[in-house]
Amino acid sequence: MTKITSAEFLQGVADLRQLPKRELKEVLFIGRSNVGKSSLLNKLCNRKNLARSSATPGKTREINYYLINDDLYFVDLPGYGYAKVPEQMRAGWKKLIEDFLKRGEPIALAMQLIDSRQEPTPLDLMMMDWLEYYEIPYVLVLTKSDKLPVSKLARQIDAYKERFNSQLTEGCCRGIVPFSVVSADGKGDLMKVIEQSLKESRREKKEAV
Repeated sequence: MTKITSAEFLQGVADLRQLPKRELKEVLFIGRSNVGKSSLLNKLCNRKNLARSSATPGKTREINYYLINDDLYFVDLPGYGYAKVPEQMRAGWKKLIEDFLKRGEPIALAMQLIDSRQEPTPLDLMMMDWLEYYEIPYVLVLTKSDKLPVSKLARQIDAYKERFNSQLTEGCCRGIVPFSVVSADGKGDLMKVIEQSLKESRREKKEAV
């Protein structure tokens, strides 16, 4: 997939029994509320309002499926970490997402989004642990990179590479990509990672048959 030629919202899933009947490879978008998941998804698809963020952060509780090129799914997982969300809702989110990740094989890649200006939160680290545990390839996307001076962004990337060296060299992390929705910097790199991950996932499935 070198280019996205079609993208449409397919359905929201609040229960795993509602997953699409047609099984295609999936690229996941994961991150805390307001980290920029919808903006990233829209930018990759060259659409302004394909994915819409909730007016109330942390309110969206569904897993949203988007059909891309009639060939794969972009899957926007509910944002996490918003303080005003009740504990019961956070527990429900945790079970839904972990059960979703346990499925394994349809997932070709996860994009773990973190605000480039901040340190990873405990929930970010928990998500990365889950991705490693379930052996899901993922890329760390440092969003809002245009809000940092070039020199500071470079230091932040170096700090992330040092901190997550073992995940990059021995684990499932496929790289660290700074991204700006304003300039689209990082878009090309992410499209390359998506394409490579889809090729690897489909090859592995073919070899397993």
